[in-house]
Amino acid sequence: MTAYEDILYEVRPAGVARITINRPDRYNAFRGRTVDELIHAFQTAGWDKSIGVIVLTGAGDKAFCTGGDQGAHDGQYDGRGTIGLPIDELQSLIRDVPKPVIARVAGFAIGGGNVLATICDLTIASERAQFGQVGPKVGSVDPGFGTAYLARVVGEKRAREIWYLCRRYTAAEALQMGLVNAVVPHEELDAEVDRWCAELIERSPTAIALAKRSFNADTESIRGISSMGMQALSLYYDTDESKEGGVAFREKRKPDFRRFTEGK
Repeated sequence: MTAYEDILYEVRPAGVARITINRPDRYNAFRGRTVDELIHAFQTAGWDKSIGVIVLTGAGDKAFCTGGDQGAHDGQYDGRGTIGLPIDELQSLIRDVPKPVIARVAGFAIGGGNVLATICDLTIASERAQFGQVGPKVGSVDPGFGTAYLARVVGEKRAREIWYLCRRYTAAEALQMGLVNAVVPHEELDAEVDRWCAELIERSPTAIALAKRSFNADTESIRGISSMGMQALSLYYDTDESKEGGVAFREKRKPDFRRFTEGK
């Protein structure tokens, strides 16, 4: 893969690789191709010895990422992988690369986008950013890192609230619950990300890689939960209950999930 369609890949002189989801017209929602390109970019940056930090962001000011593209979701998604998207492969890769990964969040980090921001080593947000999950509103869920690891980050009670109620949280609220590391005025976001990158570049890359491996070891069992959960999610996506979420989203109405479970 030498040319990208859905993402931008930039290597900056200071040893920073910036990976940008470039679908602003879709609020940087990802389809199968997007995830494959992200995987390729992270593999490229992750094992390039000239790279010290990886920054993940979204094009434009409206969204970091809003998860799976519902326009490409009719039962299964449109790519490869257990659910049509190799999203679990991408999540694992962000954890596996021996470089710190910073999520630069300028707008919505919703659904799968919220999961990506959570999994990144560090998250820096504009004061305009919003965070949250939508899975149970659209007939979906992340049965792995998006749930179990989120609970490690913000605590069980808050994680259950985030997933069960599907509320939106401001950047300030996300900071208070430990979901992000820093919140800055929107116009200062890039400067703040650059400052964090500059500090990280000055640190021992081997020490950081060992620290990252050590942090990950404590939650590595979640990878197994995710693998099993994605198999279950694939079966769920083929049910009328799950499909109701996508249909209702496209028809811009409230879904009626209960009619598919009554009497069971």
